[in-house]
Amino acid sequence: MAFAEKSVFSDASFSVEKGEKIGLIGSNGSGKTTLFKLINGFLEPTDGKIFKTAQLRLGYVEQHACSGSDKTVFDELLTVFDELKKLENSLEDIHRKVELTSGKVPEYLEMQNALNEEYVSKGGLTYISRAHSALSGLGFSKDEENLSVAALSGGQRTKLSLAKLLLSEPELMLLDEPTNHLDILSCEWLEDFLGKFAGSLIVISHDRYFLDKVTSKTMEISAKKLYVGKGSYSVYSKNKALRLETDRREYEKGMLEIKRIEKIIEQQKQFNQERNYITIASKQKQIERIRETLPELPPREKEVKIRFGDVVRAGDEVLVCEGLSKSYGEKDLFCGVDIKIMRGEKVFLLGQNGCGKSTLLGLIMNKIPKDSGFSRFGHNVKTGYFEQTQASLMSDKSILYEIYDSFPGLTVPEIRSLLGAFNFRNDEIEKNMLSLSGGERARVALLKLILSKPNFLIMDEPNNHLDASSREVLEEALQNYEGTLLCVSHDRYFVNKLASRILSFSGNEITQTQGNYDDYINMLKEQKSENEISETKKKPNAYLLKKEAQRNERMRLSKINKIETRLEEIENEKNAVSEKLSSPETASDYEKILELTKQLEQIQNEETELENEWLSLNG
Repeated sequence: MAFAEKSVFSDASFSVEKGEKIGLIGSNGSGKTTLFKLINGFLEPTDGKIFKTAQLRLGYVEQHACSGSDKTVFDELLTVFDELKKLENSLEDIHRKVELTSGKVPEYLEMQNALNEEYVSKGGLTYISRAHSALSGLGFSKDEENLSVAALSGGQRTKLSLAKLLLSEPELMLLDEPTNHLDILSCEWLEDFLGKFAGSLIVISHDRYFLDKVTSKTMEISAKKLYVGKGSYSVYSKNKALRLETDRREYEKGMLEIKRIEKIIEQQKQFNQERNYITIASKQKQIERIRETLPELPPREKEVKIRFGDVVRAGDEVLVCEGLSKSYGEKDLFCGVDIKIMRGEKVFLLGQNGCGKSTLLGLIMNKIPKDSGFSRFGHNVKTGYFEQTQASLMSDKSILYEIYDSFPGLTVPEIRSLLGAFNFRNDEIEKNMLSLSGGERARVALLKLILSKPNFLIMDEPNNHLDASSREVLEEALQNYEGTLLCVSHDRYFVNKLASRILSFSGNEITQTQGNYDDYINMLKEQKSENEISETKKKPNAYLLKKEAQRNERMRLSKINKIETRLEEIENEKNAVSEKLSSPETASDYEKILELTKQLEQIQNEETELENEWLSLNG
């Protein structure tokens, strides 16, 4: 694909198999969205062909744009199921006809059965619950389902468009940065949904944790070429590094051989004999053969170079917070929060959108007033604050003078060199700060942080506007950073790589987990498992209850049978004792009468107890 004289990429070849889930990666501006538009048919390729199966159902977020809708969120989502609604109307019509004819018209009954089968097979019984589940999974509350689409923010509209796309169940789904406006819980819901999705998928994303969870094949656009490899992002990255290293060695080995041969050619030219020219021609052909076998090395892409230098050593306690609380109106964000961060820790703050993560950082930095509690920094702590909005960088200065005014001790050549390391070159340093993209503004903010040499970094979504390669550079810099870090991030790959402790919002409280993101997830799974075991103990399942009831009934019937048998024996024993008492031989024996009378009394007492027990068992 080329625009005017500028090539975006060339000789790109790939296939998408049924059920295949592919991650499409590359730096910003490399042509990923352009490739989506080519697949969609919004653009025609400059050269080459795109082949699709007949009647391919293709899903793309832009096809379901929600702007201009006057419906509620839920009603807008249900437009995906217009076909099912038509079936419902047809079913209602045929039901009325069947009732009016008392079911005596076979054609109506056959039509009713056929429509019922079609309705069930197309998900008619579950589409309402699936719609609620999709909205809930993507972070919409019950109240927000009834909001007008016109009242939604841009991020909410994107999430609604995503919900419509997911529920439309296309054969091939194209997702362009689907996790951009999602919190961690919504990302996990989306991962689970896409894991069960039976169709094919190509997804553009900088969310490497998401790519590892969802994809099993990776395509990368780099230096105007398309590379295809097996495996998710992490697997592809490792294989790519090995491939590039092998290619580099082969290339260097080939170039050394070419230089050796070129020296021979120079020597042969000095002799200036006919046989020498024959040798020269032979050697030049040898060079051509070597050049043909040399691997093609992609040109090195410009890379941001972030390095935090040495920092002044702080005290053991870097931050102490006690009893921090914050409310807005009737909404309590958090209450009685206690935090202690020690030197060298890398602590990450996690939670849903709107739970108060950025507010908590603002309280700690004294940019937002506290309702209660206090926070203090430890001895010799120098903070560096990276704000999510970068509001402090919205000035009409040039990039050059934004740095110069903040650090007047630096010379202009020094600043030019530093900005070059952060991928601002030539005339770019004269750009007005107000005209910068989110990624450019983030790079300026990171440079200012480095130059201020803090030993405690407080960062709010530092990689929101960075592409994958820039995020990796930032990760490496923070891994080597000798200071302390408190960071809010939705990038789970980033959290997993750096975190030594997780602070997570749970309601209006904060819980703590030692370790990285995987440790945090394992802790949540263990808690869930323990809760399920506890619930199982509290509520025995129906099978066990049934078995226990059957066992108790068998025991009851067995006891009744034993009692009735014993009562028959007692009746015989009573008769035998009574006969002895009334016999002439016993009448004159006073001691014998007393003995038999006592025996009869014992038998009658046993009889009474057994009769009472029998009545109880039959009650």
